[in-house]
Amino acid sequence: MAGLTVFQQSGAGVGTLAVHWLGVAALLVVAALCTVLPAETLDRLGVGPVVAVGGVGLICALNLLTSDTSAAAQAFFAFPVLFAAAHLRPAGVALVTSVALGADSLTLFVLLPPSAAFVDSVFFGAVLAVMAVMLARANGRQERLVTALREQATVDSLTGLATRRAFDRALEAALGRSVPGGTALVLIDVDSFKAINDSYGHPVGDDVLVHLATVLRGQVRAEDAVLSRLGGDELAVLLPGCSRQVAVRRAEELHEAVRSTPFPRPDGGLLGLSISVGVAHVPQHSTDRRGLYTAADNALYDAKRAGRDRVAVAGG
Repeated sequence: MAGLTVFQQSGAGVGTLAVHWLGVAALLVVAALCTVLPAETLDRLGVGPVVAVGGVGLICALNLLTSDTSAAAQAFFAFPVLFAAAHLRPAGVALVTSVALGADSLTLFVLLPPSAAFVDSVFFGAVLAVMAVMLARANGRQERLVTALREQATVDSLTGLATRRAFDRALEAALGRSVPGGTALVLIDVDSFKAINDSYGHPVGDDVLVHLATVLRGQVRAEDAVLSRLGGDELAVLLPGCSRQVAVRRAEELHEAVRSTPFPRPDGGLLGLSISVGVAHVPQHSTDRRGLYTAADNALYDAKRAGRDRVAVAGG
């Protein structure tokens, strides 16, 4: 806009030049605000659609003020549409594109004979609409891909449980909040899982993990616990805001639920399962994530060394 003001409108009247430069200044101020303010605030205030629609209004006013129906003047309507297609949701893209098409048609029909205005508005309107649709579709594909990648990073594809990465973030958040009662970590290993894979095959081993995830998920509430597959046959439960005594009781309930729910084999038989469980607890103000993992891991190996199929508690 500044370039257009300097090179194309340099001979215009004072009022016209003032409007142009005020438009440039307004754009710079809005750009500065959008750089400084948090994205969440901008989204909550609906700044994106307001800026885009305001840009359309500014372009329409300038074109009418200068009686400019050139291709260059009409091309300015593409900028807010491009902005909308790149940053806004589909409803916002449709709104801005419709406003731009209407503003361009208004300018043309005010300044040109109806026949010429109709041809120009149809031609340029088609360009704007196709451009908006193509960019919005490309944005939608990219957003779906990003969502899928984020889900892969946080959800185990086999069991549907949280991944180690997501679990570690949840543990850090729990320790950082200093929740009343402290935080408990329960580590779980499937007893003789290698023998299950060797005897029945890895597909059945995968089915066993899915079965265990279902059983354990039925014993914990998503609002007060995080259930994760850390890797292989190692699972974990995070219990924030949980006392040591309650954590031990919850671990024993998980252990008993697995023992009492055998896996239905593909051949129609039942396969009894058991787990070894290690429990560790830190008080309310502790932030020692590594120490909590180490304590729970040591308790888990104590359970294994004692013959498996049991719950062991760190420090007791």
